[in-house]
Parts: sequence; structure tokens; C-alpha cells
Amino acid sequence: MVVVGSSNTDLVVNASRIPRAGETVLGSGFLMAQGGKGANQAVAAARLGAHVTLVGRVGKDAFGKEAIRKLKRARVNTDFMVVDKTAATGVALIVVDHTGENAIAVAPGANHQLSVADVDAAGEQIQNADVLLLQLETRLDTVRHAATLASESGVPVILNPAPAQPLDADLLKTVSVLTPNQGEAEVLGRPFGSGNDSLRTVGKQLRNAGARNVVITLGGQGALLVTDALTEQVAAPKVEPVDTTGAGDAFNGALAVATAGGQTLAQAVRFASLAGALTVTRRGAQPALPTRAELEAFRDRVGGQAPTGTATT
Repeated sequence: MVVVGSSNTDLVVNASRIPRAGETVLGSGFLMAQGGKGANQAVAAARLGAHVTLVGRVGKDAFGKEAIRKLKRARVNTDFMVVDKTAATGVALIVVDHTGENAIAVAPGANHQLSVADVDAAGEQIQNADVLLLQLETRLDTVRHAATLASESGVPVILNPAPAQPLDADLLKTVSVLTPNQGEAEVLGRPFGSGNDSLRTVGKQLRNAGARNVVITLGGQGALLVTDALTEQVAAPKVEPVDTTGAGDAFNGALAVATAGGQTLAQAVRFASLAGALTVTRRGAQPALPTRAELEAFRDRVGGQAPTGTATT
């Protein structure tokens, strides 16, 4: 599989609560780790056994060198990671409160320089991939080009539309599975609905706009799956969250692995829900992402709490 997307360095502070505007809150811990939605999702998939190529950019700095080193250690192919000579490696500043919720500010740096030409350099890998996984932390024209290249070659495209921004029907028509969280789904659905629609209605609107399938992630409540045949809520295992920073990336990486492995979308969503749930029990983004063995042990441990689905239409 191929991931086209961002690579950041995460600077994480744990605090009792997330500060209000103009307020300083003393933290209780600090973690520096590799992040960025593209890199996180690539590592998530690699740890679950996939052969993964990441297409992205880092700066010619210490953060960039460490990012490449960690990606290689995770067995991610970095042949198409460009070292930008002028822009710095992206940085994310993250505050995590005592419940595991977070607030994040990102300086994109080299990620914003990821270009159509960079995608074309990896064109053969994308056209021959089992699945292409995308996010929105890089330029939209680059995302669009990668999605079109894959779609025209018959490669399934999973788009995690984060951070949220409106997307046009031409891009949505290239997407096999669209994976917004609740807030992102509401932003995406506004051009196609009334603004006060239920999530089920928003999912159907996004399908009508072009996306073949929609999976709306709901945190501890699991995920809402909307296809042409059904609308189904898939539960998540009950866990005590420590840090939710990498949960969505774990979910998307696992979803891509299961999709590439030939599972049905409902099966893939259940597998992805397990990965997201396990990830929130540990600190950091990439450091928290589970291996296949860890995920299988977790599945066995939760037993009856393993995700199940309830068809609603």
C-alpha cells in the first residue's frame, strides 16, 4: 500500500486541562515523538504487517533526519520521502488533558511543499498499490492528483479528511472510503445539506456527492458505516483513555490494511476500531501504535467487548 501525506515532530505536554486563551497551565510531563497524519498512518499499517511506501517531505534538519530514521525502523519504505532544502520539518504542538483529550496546533513546514511532481515520482507504486491512503495535511492539489492517479488505475482510495475543509464532488468521486470524524463530517456535509442534519443523513449526503462509502469515526462510541446497502454503527471496545492523539491514524492505518487484505468494509471497520481503542491507552502518536501481535492479544482480551455492528437501515 501507499500513503501520501505529512510527517511532523510532535511536542506533547500533559496537563490537568487544556489552557483557555491567554492562560498558562503547568504540565506534568513532556514527550517528543514522530507524528504527522501521513507518517502515523504509514507506521500504523506497517506495524500491522503491511508493505508500506510513504510519499512525503521533511526538512533538512534534525527533526527530519530523525523522522526518516524512525520510519525506516518501522519498515516503511522512504524512497519517496523528499528532504526539502528550504522548509523545516513540520511540527505539532499538543496539549493532552487528564481525560486523554487533546488540543493541537500544527506548523506544516515542508509538508506544504509536497507537490504533484513528488506524487508523479511515485506514480508506479501508486498505480500498482493494493490501496492508497490520503489525508489533508498537505496541499489539496497534491491530494487530488494522487487520488485521481489511483482511482483511474482501479486502486481503492481511502481519504481521511483531516484537518476538515470543504471538498468538491470531483474529488469525492475518486474516493472509495471517506473517513471523517464527527466534526469533520459536519464541515464536509454543509455544502450538500441543511447544516442541521443527523450524522446518518450527512453520511448519505456525502455518498450522494460522490464518495462510494463513508465511515464516520465517533471516538469511544465506535464508527458509523454508510454504504449503498446499509447504515451500520460499529461499537468500540470500552477502554480507559490515556491519550487520544493517534487514535484516528491508528484507525485509518488499520482500515487500509484490512481493505488491502480483502476484508469487507464492515470487517475492516471492526478491525480498525480495535486498533483505535488500543492506541488511546498509551501516550504519543507513533509510540502508541500497536503491532499485529499486540492487536490480536487485545482482541482476545476484550472478548465480548470486541466491536459488533447494528444495522440501522
